[in-house]
Amino acid sequence: MFEFLYLEVLYLLIIPFIFIFLVRKSRSLKAIFSKEVMKEIYIKKSGFSKRLRAYILIFSLIFGIISLARPVITNGEIKIKQSYINAVIALDISNSMRVDDLFPSRFEFAKNKIYSFLDNAMDKRLGVVGFSNEAFMISPLTSDFSSLKYLISNLNFSNLNLQGTDIYSLLRSVDTLFKDEKNKILVLFSDGGDNEEFSKEIKFAKENKISVFVYLTATNKGGLFKAPNNDVVLLKANQNIKDLALKTGGAYMQSSLNNDDMKALNSLISSKFSNNETKDEMIKDQKELFYYPLCLAIVLFFMANFSLPFRRKA
Repeated sequence: MFEFLYLEVLYLLIIPFIFIFLVRKSRSLKAIFSKEVMKEIYIKKSGFSKRLRAYILIFSLIFGIISLARPVITNGEIKIKQSYINAVIALDISNSMRVDDLFPSRFEFAKNKIYSFLDNAMDKRLGVVGFSNEAFMISPLTSDFSSLKYLISNLNFSNLNLQGTDIYSLLRSVDTLFKDEKNKILVLFSDGGDNEEFSKEIKFAKENKISVFVYLTATNKGGLFKAPNNDVVLLKANQNIKDLALKTGGAYMQSSLNNDDMKALNSLISSKFSNNETKDEMIKDQKELFYYPLCLAIVLFFMANFSLPFRRKA
């Protein structure tokens, strides 16, 4: 079956037909210029006339528009099996993420790392959760990473006013989100909070089969933070969160300026949890035809512009 993928583009065909109408209604050069002037500007018969070149350009535009509309021949649908690994990205939005020991801040650094993670997560469906002293859903599981990037980019502290880092609350939310999943994967971007130990969180994660992959978005040197009571404190990376990752079957990574770490993290998750979910998808078997009108448009364009006549010498 013949069809256009972008049928709405064909509305642009109104433009060349307007041009055709104008060309047909336009006055000839002889009606505009005197005979003396015509002798100076007259074009020899060895090339196309001005009106003919105008028509050729118009038809070049018509075929170009048809090409943009993506004509195809559809031969039905094909069933394919698509494998996905389902995982949740958790972004720490507590006040400590304002600290600027990572440029421009821990929070913005973490967002940029998530963008890089998404760029390398083609075999995954991802949900996004924000958390501090409580967790909230930003996006359910999806493979539409452009939408995820848009949602994450619009997160900022001007519309967030949350304190503390409650990872136990986060784990409970992830368990609820993944209640029907055999393997529950959490990719955590956080500075680790201020917990001295994570035994409670580790126990819950093990009982509910949650594997935690921690990306620590803070430095050992730390940075200054102004507390709500106006005290200035030095906040460093909480290395204790490493136990949560290693004891739940996940992995631990320290912040790095190299974006290859997100590629490595994706590969690690894929190797551990391959074929987490497989589903059938129907795709159309289509033969592209756009290059035929495109080639014709290019040929007509060059005919109109490079088969130019010569001016008569004075």
